[in-house]
Amino acid sequence: MTMRKTIYGVQPKAYEGMLLLEKYLNESELTPIHKELIKIRASQLNGCGYCLDIHTQDALKYGESTRRLFVLAGWQETELFTEEERVILEMTEAVTFIHQGGISDALYAQAEKLFGEVYLAQLIMCMVTINAWNRIGVATHLKAK
Repeated sequence: MTMRKTIYGVQPKAYEGMLLLEKYLNESELTPIHKELIKIRASQLNGCGYCLDIHTQDALKYGESTRRLFVLAGWQETELFTEEERVILEMTEAVTFIHQGGISDALYAQAEKLFGEVYLAQLIMCMVTINAWNRIGVATHLKAK
């Protein structure tokens, strides 16, 4: 694949808008592990190696285990994730594959019961933001270094 122009280099204001979303997420109530699980799972689904590299490193810095990172792609087949994390991962997949119907009413109700409306809104914004970053990374052929 050939290297392409970066969004930041061509349209820095658009990139700055994305950074504002990251600032919002960094100031949110979301735990670092919840954020990284979302970012890693969406990046796996979207095939964004650049984001996978960054967010697996970040997850390790926040104390995530290598064991859980190794099995994250098969999270449904393991008991290594909590009920809350399983709901987050299921929602991440639903948002990433929004064309398949999005978050079901049952899943949304379960998430709202577990997290409350504010945390749920923050979770969804994290899912939306990483999906946007993934699309930028894949579309511009960003490479992990």
